[in-house]
Amino acid sequence: MDQLKLDNQICFPMYAASRLIIREYQPHLDKLGITYPQYLVLLVLWEEDGISVNDIAHKLILNTNTVTPLLKRMETLGLVSRIRSEEDERKVIVRLTEKGSIMKAEAAHIPYSLMADISPDELKMEELVAMKIKLEEWIDFLKKKSEKEL
Repeated sequence: MDQLKLDNQICFPMYAASRLIIREYQPHLDKLGITYPQYLVLLVLWEEDGISVNDIAHKLILNTNTVTPLLKRMETLGLVSRIRSEEDERKVIVRLTEKGSIMKAEAAHIPYSLMADISPDELKMEELVAMKIKLEEWIDFLKKKSEKEL
């Protein structure tokens, strides 16, 4: 049963890489007082402020019941506000607070710092970009597959 060996699984290297990358982010995020999932929400809102909980969940490939408690904690931290949409009261709109907006400038160094920590001799930028593109293709495939199954 070689198919059940850990070394033969496609999922494990992706899982391990994800956890190790998040570990690299953590010292930077600790300085900001946020978690990695909160950072992802902020990235979404820094691109487009004032969007619905559903839109955030869709962009992060998460369920709304995962995003809602995350947003509540961020609201407690003073990073976001949540208000019911005037057009459709079933929708909750999330906006950055002043503190959440200011944090963008504080976080701007994070991607550069992470890249500086990767030795150019060990992993070239072109390899990272190619890997990102391939992962995005996998994600698109898996999202379409799961949407068909619903």
